[in-house]
Amino acid sequence: MSFLTAEWRKLIMANYIIPKELVTPYLPKGTEIDTWNNNCYVSLVGFMFLNTKVLGIKIPYHINFEEVNLRFYVKRKEGNSIKRGVVFIKEIVPKAAITLVANNLYKENYETKKMNHQWDISDKLNISYQWKAKKEWQSMEVTALNTPQIMEKNSEAEFIAEHYWGYAEINKNKTMEYEVTHPRWKTYPIENYSIQVDFTKVYGNEFALLNSIQPASVFLIEGSEITIEKNKITS
Repeated sequence: MSFLTAEWRKLIMANYIIPKELVTPYLPKGTEIDTWNNNCYVSLVGFMFLNTKVLGIKIPYHINFEEVNLRFYVKRKEGNSIKRGVVFIKEIVPKAAITLVANNLYKENYETKKMNHQWDISDKLNISYQWKAKKEWQSMEVTALNTPQIMEKNSEAEFIAEHYWGYAEINKNKTMEYEVTHPRWKTYPIENYSIQVDFTKVYGNEFALLNSIQPASVFLIEGSEITIEKNKITS
C-alpha cells in the first residue's frame, strides 16, 4: 500500500534560472544537479492537495489543503538507470500534523503557515495561492486559458513537471529517497502571472537573488491523482 494517496491539482510553477552554487549546499549524498539546456532551475510551486489519504485513511481536517514549496532538480544514478528527482528547500502547508509527519518520516523541511487559495474556473482560469510569512502575505497568481494541452516531449515544461523521485538529506552520509507516481500531466496556456513574494523573508538571505530576477517561465499544470510511496535510505 502507498504511504499517501491524493490529488495534486492546479499547480502554479514559477521557474528561475540560478547559479548552481546557490543550491549545491542542499544536495543530498548520491545526487547531482539536473539541468535543462545547461541551466540550473529552482521552482516556486503552489497547488492543492485534495482527497488526501494516509495508508488508505482520510484524516479529519487534513483532506484538502494548500501547499507552496521551493524546490530544485537532481538526478541519481542507480546501476544503469538514472532517477530524476527533486529536493525541497522548504514546503509550506496550513496543517501542523502534516508538517510533523513529513519532517519526521520523510526528513523534509515543512513549515506550518496560514494559507489561502482562490480558484475561478470558467473560460479562463484564475488561480492563486497565498501564505503568510513574518506577518506579511505572499502570493502567486496566474490567469490561463481553460484549454489543457499535452506537454511537449523534451520541453522545459516536461523537465520541470516530470520528476518522479524525492530526495532529502538525513545526514552527510545518508539520503532519504521516495517515489512519486502520477500520469503525464497537461498544461494550460498562461496569459498573465503575478509573483508577490519576498524570498528573503520566506527562504532566507541566500535566496535574496530571486527578488531581483524574473522567472524564466511560469506554468499552470492541471495535475492528477498521485501516490507517494514508502521511503528508503540510500548512501
